[in-house]
Amino acid sequence: MSDFYFGGDIFSELDRLQRQMSSLFGNFPSSIRSSRADAFPQLNIGSTDDAIHIVAFAPGVESSSLDVTVEKGTLTISGERKAQETVEGSRTYAKERFTGSFRRVIELPQNADPDKVEARYENGTLSITIGKREASKPRAITIQ
Repeated sequence: MSDFYFGGDIFSELDRLQRQMSSLFGNFPSSIRSSRADAFPQLNIGSTDDAIHIVAFAPGVESSSLDVTVEKGTLTISGERKAQETVEGSRTYAKERFTGSFRRVIELPQNADPDKVEARYENGTLSITIGKREASKPRAITIQ
């Protein structure tokens, strides 16, 4: 029989170890385009020939508390997620959900047109579409 006894959840311990290692090494991103692992809201960014598409996942945020601005080549998403009510007399021993103010700033490519921005918030997802400048769109050249 082994002298080693582990009385806890091994996956919780591995998660704790990973967080400690990340804090020790400064939370290096997993790629050049990655952000902090705990950044809120999490983003998906993509583009088509006509537009840049940004999806921010912000469950529990009221649309009235969101603010989207475009200025000097950057898009800023800011807002606040309020804490949920707790049962009277209960004590919190674990808190995994982010609450409070947040702000994400995204540098836009040069071909983004700040006059063509649309934003829609539905079911905890903020969808932002930024049109591209006409001069930057691909066009077919007629050969004579």
